[in-house]
Amino acid sequence: MNKILVSFLLIFLIGCSKSFNEILIDNGKELIKVKVEIADGNDERRHGLMLRTKLDENSGMLFVFDEENYQTFWMKNTLIPLDMIFISKNMEIVDIKSAVPCKEDPCTLHKSARPAKYVLEVNGNFTSRNSVIVGNKAEIKKLYK
Repeated sequence: MNKILVSFLLIFLIGCSKSFNEILIDNGKELIKVKVEIADGNDERRHGLMLRTKLDENSGMLFVFDEENYQTFWMKNTLIPLDMIFISKNMEIVDIKSAVPCKEDPCTLHKSARPAKYVLEVNGNFTSRNSVIVGNKAEIKKLYK
């Protein structure tokens, strides 16, 4: 009986786990690997990294949109500084914004300079520490789901 229960629990937990992928960013000198959670539904995108008190180094959240468009983000209820990397459907970095937590309304809006299909949020100063700039290329690598 215990083996059946344990097997069922493992299957349930694996099925409920979040989807993780890896993003590779080519800065012209090296490939930077970033482990990301995927936010591809409206609720996931709306909640994003709100209320997180920390984000592991070289990890983040990849927001995936149905269509490429100008994307606008804010930092309401976000507790840590973030870099927002806007990526086109052709996987080119088209804009980078550095954002700090919003302390009072109205919160600053961070709109991409060009249309983007993806937005990668990582720890603040990630792009400067890793020499990531507009024009760099990115690639999504599936790890597991």
